Amino acid sequence: MKRFFLFIFSALFFSNILLSQTYVDTFIPDSSLNVLDEIVVSASRFGNLPNFSTSLNKTDFEKHIGLQDITQMLQLSLSVVSTSEAGTGIGATNFRVRGIDPTRINITVNGIPINDPESQSVFWNNMPDFVSSVSSMNLTRGVGTSSNGSAAFGASLNILTNSLNPNPYAEIGFWAGSFNSFKEHVLAGTGLLKGGFSFDVQLSKINSDGYVRNGFSDHKSFSINASWRNEKNLVRANVIYGNQKTGITWNGCSQEILFDENLSENFRRTYNDAGQYYNEYGDTLFYNDDTDNYKQTHYLLSYSRIINSKLDLNFALHYTRGDGYYEDYKLGRKLKNYGLQNFVTTDGRTISKTDLIQQKWMGNNYYGGTFSLNYNLKKIKIAGGGDISQYDGEHFGNILWIKDVPVEKKGYEWYRNNGLKNDMNIFAKINYEISNNFNLFGDLQYRYIEYKMSGIDDDLASLNQNHYFHFINPKAGLSYLISTNHQLYFTFANTHREPTRTNFKDANSSPEKMPKTESLFDYELGYIFQSSKFSANANLYFMDYYNQLVPTGELSASGYDIMTNVARSYRAGIELSVAYKPIKQLEIKANATFSQNKIKNFILTSIDSDIDWNETSVTFDLGQTNLAYSPNIIASGIITYHIIKGLNISIISKYVGEQYFDNTSSDNRKLDDYWINNFQIDYSLVLPKIMKEIDFTININNFTNRKYCNDAIGGVWYEIGEQKQWANYFPQAGINFMGGIVLKF
Repeated sequence: MKRFFLFIFSALFFSNILLSQTYVDTFIPDSSLNVLDEIVVSASRFGNLPNFSTSLNKTDFEKHIGLQDITQMLQLSLSVVSTSEAGTGIGATNFRVRGIDPTRINITVNGIPINDPESQSVFWNNMPDFVSSVSSMNLTRGVGTSSNGSAAFGASLNILTNSLNPNPYAEIGFWAGSFNSFKEHVLAGTGLLKGGFSFDVQLSKINSDGYVRNGFSDHKSFSINASWRNEKNLVRANVIYGNQKTGITWNGCSQEILFDENLSENFRRTYNDAGQYYNEYGDTLFYNDDTDNYKQTHYLLSYSRIINSKLDLNFALHYTRGDGYYEDYKLGRKLKNYGLQNFVTTDGRTISKTDLIQQKWMGNNYYGGTFSLNYNLKKIKIAGGGDISQYDGEHFGNILWIKDVPVEKKGYEWYRNNGLKNDMNIFAKINYEISNNFNLFGDLQYRYIEYKMSGIDDDLASLNQNHYFHFINPKAGLSYLISTNHQLYFTFANTHREPTRTNFKDANSSPEKMPKTESLFDYELGYIFQSSKFSANANLYFMDYYNQLVPTGELSASGYDIMTNVARSYRAGIELSVAYKPIKQLEIKANATFSQNKIKNFILTSIDSDIDWNETSVTFDLGQTNLAYSPNIIASGIITYHIIKGLNISIISKYVGEQYFDNTSSDNRKLDDYWINNFQIDYSLVLPKIMKEIDFTININNFTNRKYCNDAIGGVWYEIGEQKQWANYFPQAGINFMGGIVLKF
């Protein structure tokens, strides 16, 4: 409660300052305010061509903002499956779209790329409570249109941070939930001041024990937005800071533990072996500092200008600094693998293998610039843009402690390497309105990547290698407005993608396994119906891959998916969504995806050990198999009933069909389907003489208490020709609760 009252005091303090300012609500026309904000993302959200995307504004998800992060806000979107390592939606979370892994989802904030250039992913626990600063999100399935940053190889997420509120405001929120989960945040803004200036700030703190052992989160964040605008110009500066400490949970729970009926259910489902070790008596103990630690700061500066009624431009500079490490206890490690000699103790014992504590560090600088230009005629819209960036990342490892072995100095460094990545792209788009009903769309992008790796890897092998890529990515589409209520569209796109650092690193010792460039041909055909009470969308897609890098089901020591190229594969399906409002008080929204996700001819490569543990490589032709992590059915829905003004109840459902977690289509490595239901009550109370509004929210998550896992890892090996397997699962929390209160001034 001490933190709660501290945050209330802070909010009231900010609000008194802000509300005392003189704001200007006539300085700039409202229409210009909206246009200036939209220029920031107009090149990414281009034209009026209907497509296979989901747009969410603040009003769509602010009632659901609580302890969970942005990946959970997207879980009701079409074709999305969200995952959580700690089982609560807090901490290490992610999402897949159409079964496509996070490294293939291009993510931009205000048109600026935020994917980590080496992993090509976004680690959302490094941006705690970022969703509180979001004004709108646009999730496009498939390739979509050209964007800055890493390739959209199956989906893209375009985020706009808080747009201008012309009036001063302050907001304080406090949430509490199961597993000792708490969140406090403060939002405040000056509104539009004289001279066109405005300032916004957001502060957040999130803590949770997590559902699984060691699944805790200790996250802090803030963001600052300063802007100046007049009728035709907008200058915006953003600082987004995150500081996270999260327990390591990426190992999951082994199948031997999870399915052992001799153990209690709670022990089995919350078990996590991270940090496990044994004392001299054979007792099982856990190292408490098995943690992931990271600080990250994004600096964004952008300028937008309406040159005239036909032409506008935007350019931006960005810089991101990241520093962090994960620390873990390792059992029975060979000293020679760390560049150390065997150690002879005073009693004559030779130690070649023992326990140790290690830290793996990274420090990186990512900086660059983006630009876009939009030209609008009566029937033709043209956009051009691009970006240039450099990423400089250091990776190194330290040993903090070795059992029974003195280390020359604390922090003995056993490896260090560097990755330097230069990335440049330029694109042009055109939308031509042939008639009032018929539009044509074209898009062409050129992308160049230069990636250099140098130094010694954690296995003491040289990592020196250089890679260069040139990609040309064409896209085209058309739409036809049959009538006011009916519309058809078709799009085609071809795109390419370079492997990630981990892909190159994992193949470093085997040049013949060096990953290949991936290519995707994406075809989308859709129909839209809209009326005052009912709307529907049907989208057919066929994604034809060449040399797709697919997850093997195994993880690297750092928690990354180990990938392998497959020559031919595809994803084909139909996406359906409906919204229906039969009466004023009732809203029904639902969507479903039915798909087939196949590798045309999968060759399994594994290791077979003979009786003397000599290893040989073996291969098996498995023919057509299912792509890993790609369920054939994904569905979600929300039913909301407005009881009285401001008071709503909602039933929120999510269904995910069976999915394999490797590419062998073996039932031994398959996740069961699950259907989760949440219940929410939210109430908004307007108090005009005291404050603007008080919002109350109560959530009962998974109220049917379904025991399920939404993710898993695993693989196979062979001993004397007999197949063996391992599998680790990520159990999710049963019934759990969350409540929150938000005070708006």
